[in-house]
Amino acid sequence: MDTKTVLVTGIGGNVGQGILRNIDSLNLPINIIGCDIASFTPGNHLCHKTYKVPYSYDENYISEINKIIEAEKIDLIIPSTDYEVYYLALNKSELKTKIITCDKEVTKLFLDKYLTYNYFSENNIPFSKSWLPKDYDFSCESIIAKPREGRGSRGIVKNPKDLSVFGDDYMIQPLHEGIEITTAVYVNKHGKLHGIFSMERKLENGTTSQTIVNDTYDEKFKEIIQKIIDLGGIRGSINLQSIVDEEGNIYPFEVNCRISGTNSIRHQFGFQDVKYTIQEYLLDQEADQIKPIKGIATRILLDVIYPEATNFDDLNNKSAKHSIY
Repeated sequence: MDTKTVLVTGIGGNVGQGILRNIDSLNLPINIIGCDIASFTPGNHLCHKTYKVPYSYDENYISEINKIIEAEKIDLIIPSTDYEVYYLALNKSELKTKIITCDKEVTKLFLDKYLTYNYFSENNIPFSKSWLPKDYDFSCESIIAKPREGRGSRGIVKNPKDLSVFGDDYMIQPLHEGIEITTAVYVNKHGKLHGIFSMERKLENGTTSQTIVNDTYDEKFKEIIQKIIDLGGIRGSINLQSIVDEEGNIYPFEVNCRISGTNSIRHQFGFQDVKYTIQEYLLDQEADQIKPIKGIATRILLDVIYPEATNFDDLNNKSAKHSIY
């Protein structure tokens, strides 16, 4: 095949770095271009070339992305952060190449967990009961206050004593006890559910640190996810976060409208949603069948060493001399 070029956004984060590693593992003639709000990130060494871009809500963001598209002849964009997904979907008609996102209405909806709750409730889809702080009825023994928009457990307060300190940018949910399940979903380009993959996980600072494959509740998850898909606007990879209690009750509490942070782990366990994205949207092929296996994964901290380097600006591609330790 001819060499293709893919732009991955948000390469400073664990989601983007997982996408980069997964693409690299395919051993296909693909040039990987990366971008981030910082010029030097841990993902630089995985890219053929990197660019610094503004925040996605900046008025110059789309024009800067288009400059990269033209300069590097980008064939496909794979976004890795929630807000980039939304703003790229919102401005899809202005982009000068192909991008894989859900519809703009869906990406906006899933940015806001309270709006997600309302939408799911209207359509009889399970989601953890949610209130605005001013509307909470004190019906739960334990609660959690969290930002309506946000990720990585930032700003979360368990059993707050005074709800008056929270505005409408926050929401209240019951503090469900149980195991946390992250369920990856891939919807093919025909709008059909290609498959799901669930893992029980432990978190450190809002990021998955350990996982174990857990398909015990997948039939229930498939019912929930199919209802979400039937509402329309879903394509590619999304992710459902849920708590499962001792009785097996499932309480979804967040939907990520993008490839999620455990993509590099589940790739090794046979659910390869980055590969499916490349196959369908870059190579115009049918996505491979899912071949899941059981397993456990843990994450470790590694160092990328650039010996004798004296300038961060020169470390913007994988050809910069480096080692991983």
